Amino acid sequence: MQEASEPTEPTNEPSPGLVSTAIQAITQHIRSEGLAPGDPLPSEAAMTRQLNVSRTVVREAFRSLSAMRLIDMSAGRRATVAKLDTGAMSMVIEHGITTQQISVQQVYDVRRTIEMRTVALAALRRTDQEAQAIAQSARLMRENFKSPEAVMEHDIAFHEAIAAASHNPVFSLIVTAFSGVTRRTWVIGWRTRSSDEDQLKMIKGHEDIADAILKGDPRLAAEHMAQHFDKSVKALLDAGIA
Repeated sequence: MQEASEPTEPTNEPSPGLVSTAIQAITQHIRSEGLAPGDPLPSEAAMTRQLNVSRTVVREAFRSLSAMRLIDMSAGRRATVAKLDTGAMSMVIEHGITTQQISVQQVYDVRRTIEMRTVALAALRRTDQEAQAIAQSARLMRENFKSPEAVMEHDIAFHEAIAAASHNPVFSLIVTAFSGVTRRTWVIGWRTRSSDEDQLKMIKGHEDIADAILKGDPRLAAEHMAQHFDKSVKALLDAGIA
């Protein structure tokens, strides 16, 4: 039975304006209450009373926040604050490429700028364990270079490990969000390196970056990262990707 205090709407579809207001109110509640990942949000019924809107509006607001990966929802349980998730950012980037609003080259230009900074910070801040993880990813690239898909996954892990070693979660969030684009373009660039020698040279570039991080040399690490991206962009241009 519908609660007496719950307003009704003249249509089945909630007003976008009311949903937007509800989204803002829920995110404001998270901030004002200082909620952390895993903390529960008020129930739909409680938010309905608080905002003086229908439960349909609140439900749609919760669904929208869940789609943006800002809250977690599961059947029969209260919604909770979500941990940082790269899914929404990754989808925006891939959508931009798919609809030709941004280009792969523009993405790589941004990546080059960001990852020169992350690698410099990693050289300064990494723990011994983090340096070993970065070097391990580079080593696995060499050991598996006859299997392009395996090399690609170790390559992605390599860059994500560097971002994590920067000890700045914003960099880690952004770099990880680029992984979807990387999986769409990586094999194409790999194929332009038609010989084992060329492919191993690319892997050697990753080993040089890992070595500079291990040595704690931010200037050298950034220099190697810049060279790596310049060569990667050239490989994509050679393959006809603009």
